[in-house]
Amino acid sequence: MSWTFTDDVDTFLETAGPSLAARPAENTLLLTVTATLRDGGPHAYGAGVPVLGWWRGPDGEVAGALVRTPPFPPVLGSAAPEAVRALADALPLPGINADREAATALAARWPRHRVDEEQRLYRLGTAVPPSPAPAGRPRAATGADRALLVTWMRAFGAETGQAGDSAEHIVDERTAHGGLTLWETDGMPVSMAGVSGRIAGTVRVSAVYTPPEHRGRGYAAAVTAEAGRLAREDGAAEVLLFADLANPTSNGVYLRIGYEAVSDRLLITAEPE
Repeated sequence: MSWTFTDDVDTFLETAGPSLAARPAENTLLLTVTATLRDGGPHAYGAGVPVLGWWRGPDGEVAGALVRTPPFPPVLGSAAPEAVRALADALPLPGINADREAATALAARWPRHRVDEEQRLYRLGTAVPPSPAPAGRPRAATGADRALLVTWMRAFGAETGQAGDSAEHIVDERTAHGGLTLWETDGMPVSMAGVSGRIAGTVRVSAVYTPPEHRGRGYAAAVTAEAGRLAREDGAAEVLLFADLANPTSNGVYLRIGYEAVSDRLLITAEPE
């Protein structure tokens, strides 16, 4: 019963991949991060060497997995309590992105820490169309929208504290597979929602953004509902999304259009004594 670490994503996926795919909602971040490392190489997230780990239980089965892509904090997927307790001794942790129980347990080992973010993971249940429906209609984003989408993606990153230097790559990648939906009124785009590529039957809605001048009119709810509908129509078994718990408006929107809470995740940073 110990953690094993590697910097090779293929080795990690060969060993831990089946356990991640067995619980794709709880492991959605690990699935997308490792897919990016597999397709983009070990430095897809930066110059640092990635650390990928798994923990086996008494029965020899993988019951915990972690990925760290410096400079970002380690991301812990679904993990048995024993795996969480062993992790703190197996790997120096500058912080952690994990479900609430695991993150709290790990942070209790640090002399000081701060909670940087609390997010709630949702899955789409019975879809509920926005009521009342806003003016306008949805459409798929195309290459002709690239300049606007990049601007919006950078603005979304600035508002959510995410790096904006990959905006062009995200826009190009998602436009190529039909993963960006726009809501427009009178022929003018007013809101967008993105959908990740499908992994283990799941997709994740993200980058839901409405410019400030168009907010408060129901566009975000409508474009998010449409993105989820299209993902299901395309064969996704699960449609997921994360919402910042500090933003009650967005959480309320997602609940009204049929999303159901799965779990909470905390981003916690260990602070020096």
